[in-house]
Amino acid sequence: MTEDKAIDAAIISRRSVRGFRPDPVPEATIRELIALAGRAPSGSNIQPWKVHVVTGRALRRLTGALTAAHESDAPEAREYEYYPVDWRDPYLGRRRALGWQLYGLAGIEKGDREGAKRQMGRNFVFFGAPVGLVFTIDRDMEQGSWLDYGMFLQTLMLAARGRGLDTCPQAAIASYPGVVRAQLGVPESEMVVCGMALGFADPGEPVNALRAEREPVEAYTVFHDH
Repeated sequence: MTEDKAIDAAIISRRSVRGFRPDPVPEATIRELIALAGRAPSGSNIQPWKVHVVTGRALRRLTGALTAAHESDAPEAREYEYYPVDWRDPYLGRRRALGWQLYGLAGIEKGDREGAKRQMGRNFVFFGAPVGLVFTIDRDMEQGSWLDYGMFLQTLMLAARGRGLDTCPQAAIASYPGVVRAQLGVPESEMVVCGMALGFADPGEPVNALRAEREPVEAYTVFHDH
């Protein structure tokens, strides 16, 4: 496979996997992925990303604490808004379509709030992945650094695909910043950006059949040639 085709394959095959095999990922591989992600563009090379790699007993402690918080129905205040405060189309329609696709594959019927909560709770065990990644950023960073962070995360996910690994970026992990802070020793000077599950996709997990539809180029692009 030529280099350009290999890159295309990584981009096209990257997806949010919501069910992983327990097979461990070597620490050397995780280090390689993070090092490659660190080559992502960064304004003035300030490199605002901070990464916590969580495995083994530390992962079990973190997932246990997050699951307990989720099941307590006592949500924490998020430190930033990931989604729009006021939803509108076309974004609301896209969100609903993806949600019903996911719920259909998971066997969750409309109105099944307990089923929806259980599926949401899968976030807090990193969907069974052997590696949980948690990303933080200094509070005094501005929006440009958050743009840099997105490029860092995408670079990491594409590097993972190049090694036959899968990922799921998880905004849900930032729903409990206090729990994450307590478990991982994150200082108050940093915000929890998101989490990410990393490992090998479980082919037997029904929701891994989900393929999100994407808009055609013409829907969001204007070409200016004169």
